[in-house]
Amino acid sequence: MNAPQKFHDATPAAEKMYTDLPRPPVFATVGEERLHRKQRLAASFRLFSKFGFDEGVVGHITARDPEFTDTFWVNPFGMHFSLIKASDLIRVGHDGKVVEGNRPVNAAAFAIHSRVHAARPDSVGAAHSHSTYGRAFAALGRKLDPISQDVCAFYNDHALYDDYGGVAVDLDEGQQIAKALGPHKAAILQNHGLLTVGQTVDEAAWWFITMDRSCQVQLMAEAAAAHSGQKLKMISEKSAQQAYQIVGSSFSGWFQFQSLYARILKEQPDFLD
Repeated sequence: MNAPQKFHDATPAAEKMYTDLPRPPVFATVGEERLHRKQRLAASFRLFSKFGFDEGVVGHITARDPEFTDTFWVNPFGMHFSLIKASDLIRVGHDGKVVEGNRPVNAAAFAIHSRVHAARPDSVGAAHSHSTYGRAFAALGRKLDPISQDVCAFYNDHALYDDYGGVAVDLDEGQQIAKALGPHKAAILQNHGLLTVGQTVDEAAWWFITMDRSCQVQLMAEAAAAHSGQKLKMISEKSAQQAYQIVGSSFSGWFQFQSLYARILKEQPDFLD
């Protein structure tokens, strides 16, 4: 908390790419760190709304509390993403009880995120929503292919959960999702949607945004290929791995979120309240 954050997966290539760039903030107190995470969480909901990841009451992003690490902050059930402020967030224990705040928690948010946070102590943030392209690609029951530089962020670093067990309202389904996710930054939940995690809230939100876009690109590319009769051109294993080390690093995920945060801060600063 009193030293600059060092990401677990930093590589020489990533360090070279991101030399002299801003780094995640350092906090003097746990209270400052908690407020920062809550504000980044609220900003993520506003951005998810702008990107159209806000259908009905489904979807949730969580931030592990920096002090009470077996609890997490999450959106109140039924509150539209575009309205969420930092003060609206609720803190939930891994037993499903709201320990801070007076609004209800989404049972699916508890079932999925409690198991993911428990299985992944490195995950500060986790994001799940029923985005349009994420759902469409998830119906194919397969992983993303290395067809663009951006999707290489997930090269050999995303999983497929292919055993949809209905709406995730109990811990067993959440446990199976967490098991399928394993050590990866993301999972495609067949017949369901996407799930991403990160060492920061910023990172988890960015992975979700770019993963949904990657699903969109692959769906479009495959449709065009089918129409033309051509095969998609895959990036070689060596090149995909090199790109992954740069665009797939935790720092890259955090850094790429910063411009989006600046955008939403300028447009809708009330989320800070």
